[in-house]
Amino acid sequence: MSIAVNALLAALQQAVKADAGLALSLGPQGLSDRTVRPQRFPALAVGAVETRDYSTGEAEGAEILLTLEAWSAVSRREAEGLADAARRIVEAVPEGFSGFRLVNVRHRRTVSRRDVKAGLFVADASFRAVVE
Repeated sequence: MSIAVNALLAALQQAVKADAGLALSLGPQGLSDRTVRPQRFPALAVGAVETRDYSTGEAEGAEILLTLEAWSAVSRREAEGLADAARRIVEAVPEGFSGFRLVNVRHRRTVSRRDVKAGLFVADASFRAVVE
Protein backbone atom coordinates (compact mmCIF):
# COMPACT_ATOMS: atom_id res chain seq x y z
CA MET A 1 0.00 0.00 0.00
CA SER A 2 2.92 2.36 0.58
CA ILE A 3 3.75 1.98 -3.10
CA ALA A 4 0.30 3.39 -3.94
CA VAL A 5 0.91 6.37 -1.65
CA ASN A 6 4.29 7.07 -3.23
CA ALA A 7 2.82 6.80 -6.72
CA LEU A 8 0.02 9.23 -5.80
CA LEU A 9 2.51 11.70 -4.29
CA ALA A 10 4.68 11.47 -7.42
CA ALA A 11 1.63 12.17 -9.60
CA LEU A 12 0.79 15.17 -7.41
CA GLN A 13 4.36 16.47 -7.68
CA GLN A 14 4.17 16.26 -11.47
CA ALA A 15 0.79 18.02 -11.48
CA VAL A 16 2.18 20.85 -9.33
CA LYS A 17 5.15 21.27 -11.70
CA ALA A 18 2.80 21.28 -14.70
CA ASP A 19 0.66 24.12 -13.27
CA ALA A 20 2.56 27.26 -14.38
CA GLY A 21 1.02 29.60 -11.81
CA LEU A 22 1.51 27.25 -8.89
CA ALA A 23 5.04 26.33 -9.99
CA LEU A 24 5.93 30.03 -10.21
CA SER A 25 4.68 30.81 -6.70
CA LEU A 26 6.29 27.72 -5.12
CA GLY A 27 9.57 27.89 -6.97
CA PRO A 28 11.81 24.88 -7.60
CA GLN A 29 10.85 23.15 -4.33
CA GLY A 30 7.34 22.45 -5.66
CA LEU A 31 5.42 20.02 -3.46
CA SER A 32 7.79 18.97 -0.71
CA ASP A 33 7.62 16.06 1.69
CA ARG A 34 10.40 17.40 3.87
CA THR A 35 11.53 20.71 5.29
CA VAL A 36 14.19 22.41 3.22
CA ARG A 37 16.44 24.92 4.97
CA PRO A 38 16.27 27.78 4.35
CA GLN A 39 12.57 27.39 3.62
CA ARG A 40 11.07 29.52 0.87
CA PHE A 41 7.50 30.76 1.31
CA PRO A 42 4.85 30.22 0.20
CA ALA A 43 5.35 26.48 0.49
CA LEU A 44 3.27 23.38 -0.11
CA ALA A 45 4.20 20.29 1.91
CA VAL A 46 2.88 16.79 2.43
CA GLY A 47 1.46 16.50 5.93
CA ALA A 48 -0.14 13.46 7.54
CA VAL A 49 -0.76 10.42 5.35
CA GLU A 50 -2.82 7.44 6.46
CA THR A 51 -3.33 4.36 4.31
CA ARG A 52 -5.92 1.65 4.81
CA ASP A 53 -6.54 -1.60 2.96
CA TYR A 54 -9.50 -1.14 0.65
CA SER A 55 -9.25 -4.37 -1.32
CA THR A 56 -12.26 -6.11 -2.78
CA GLY A 57 -12.69 -9.66 -3.99
CA GLU A 58 -11.78 -8.47 -7.49
CA ALA A 59 -8.93 -6.00 -6.93
CA GLU A 60 -6.36 -4.84 -4.41
CA GLY A 61 -7.01 -1.33 -3.26
CA ALA A 62 -6.00 1.34 -0.81
CA GLU A 63 -7.81 4.21 0.84
CA ILE A 64 -5.41 7.12 1.31
CA LEU A 65 -6.15 9.96 3.71
CA LEU A 66 -3.78 12.77 2.80
CA THR A 67 -3.17 16.26 4.16
CA LEU A 68 -1.36 18.94 2.18
CA GLU A 69 -0.06 21.86 4.22
CA ALA A 70 -0.02 25.28 2.56
CA TRP A 71 2.37 27.64 4.37
CA SER A 72 2.62 31.42 4.12
CA ALA A 73 4.79 34.02 5.80
CA VAL A 74 2.41 36.78 4.64
CA SER A 75 -1.20 35.96 5.51
CA ARG A 76 -3.89 33.41 6.13
CA ARG A 77 -5.42 34.52 2.83
CA GLU A 78 -2.29 33.48 0.92
CA ALA A 79 -2.18 30.11 2.72
CA GLU A 80 -5.86 29.46 1.95
CA GLY A 81 -5.36 30.47 -1.70
CA LEU A 82 -2.50 28.00 -1.98
CA ALA A 83 -4.63 25.28 -0.34
CA ASP A 84 -7.36 26.00 -2.90
CA ALA A 85 -4.84 25.65 -5.73
CA ALA A 86 -3.70 22.36 -4.20
CA ARG A 87 -7.31 21.21 -4.14
CA ARG A 88 -7.66 21.86 -7.88
CA ILE A 89 -4.43 19.96 -8.52
CA VAL A 90 -5.47 16.93 -6.44
CA GLU A 91 -8.88 16.74 -8.08
CA ALA A 92 -7.24 16.87 -11.54
CA VAL A 93 -4.83 13.95 -11.00
CA PRO A 94 -5.18 11.60 -13.98
CA GLU A 95 -7.15 8.42 -13.45
CA GLY A 96 -4.17 6.23 -14.31
CA PHE A 97 -0.68 6.77 -12.86
CA SER A 98 2.34 4.52 -12.26
CA GLY A 99 0.38 1.30 -12.67
CA PHE A 100 -2.47 2.39 -10.38
CA ARG A 101 -6.01 3.51 -11.09
CA LEU A 102 -7.51 6.40 -9.16
CA VAL A 103 -11.03 5.25 -8.33
CA ASN A 104 -12.08 8.34 -6.40
CA VAL A 105 -10.59 11.46 -4.85
CA ARG A 106 -12.46 13.98 -2.71
CA HIS A 107 -11.62 17.04 -0.69
CA ARG A 108 -12.63 16.42 2.93
CA ARG A 109 -11.92 19.76 4.60
CA THR A 110 -9.54 22.69 4.87
CA VAL A 111 -8.57 24.18 8.22
CA SER A 112 -6.42 27.29 8.51
CA ARG A 113 -4.56 28.67 11.50
CA ARG A 114 -1.68 30.86 12.55
CA ASP A 115 1.30 28.92 13.82
CA VAL A 116 2.39 31.26 16.61
CA LYS A 117 5.65 29.45 17.33
CA ALA A 118 6.83 29.70 13.70
CA GLY A 119 5.16 33.06 13.05
CA LEU A 120 3.54 31.62 9.91
CA PHE A 121 0.09 30.88 8.55
CA VAL A 122 -0.90 27.38 7.47
CA ALA A 123 -3.94 25.88 5.77
CA ASP A 124 -4.30 22.10 6.02
CA ALA A 125 -6.25 20.64 3.09
CA SER A 126 -7.37 17.05 3.71
CA PHE A 127 -8.27 14.58 0.96
CA ARG A 128 -9.51 11.01 0.63
CA ALA A 129 -8.35 8.98 -2.35
CA VAL A 130 -9.14 5.38 -3.28
CA VAL A 131 -6.72 3.63 -5.62
CA GLU A 132 -6.53 0.18 -7.15
